Amino acid sequence: MAIIGYARVSSTGQSLEVQLDRLARSRCDKIFREKTSGSTAARPQFKACIEYVREGDVLVVTRLDRLARSTLHLCQIAEQLQRKEVELRVLDQNIDTSDATGRLLFNMLGAIGQFETEIRAERQKEGIDKAKARGVRFGPKRRLSDQQVRDLKRKREEGSLIKELMAEYELSKASIYLYLSSKSGRAEISV
Repeated sequence: MAIIGYARVSSTGQSLEVQLDRLARSRCDKIFREKTSGSTAARPQFKACIEYVREGDVLVVTRLDRLARSTLHLCQIAEQLQRKEVELRVLDQNIDTSDATGRLLFNMLGAIGQFETEIRAERQKEGIDKAKARGVRFGPKRRLSDQQVRDLKRKREEGSLIKELMAEYELSKASIYLYLSSKSGRAEISV
């Protein structure tokens, strides 16, 4: 039986040190670590960790949100670990899936975490919708005035190359095409 740790932070600006210290105090034999968002599918160290653990091992994480990005994902991971006969310990929530109570707590906290994420997303969407209704525009400010957009379109009609327009207006190719495809200079364009 081995105790395997997994530590993850979402960005390069964050530090793994607190998690690594707690995992070391949990007497982990091996610790997998990475700096990547939990919402991304590409978590090579997590994949390696899941492939590494064997029957009778214990996987230790500091918090549930270090492990999965949603309740569904959490359940999939739990199923994988159960198939491999690997137990899970979550330090902050004091979860240990080696008994029925730990498994129940694991599933309840996963569902609550997903609920909180969905409520937060709904509130954010409501706030954005209200702001849009008040006329707030999101994204960067338009870089070209209405007159500049008309000039850009005229120059293109007269035969100017896209790369020439990119250099003249200091815009990306995608932005030039967005301005050219707009019905008027007032098109909603994020550049």
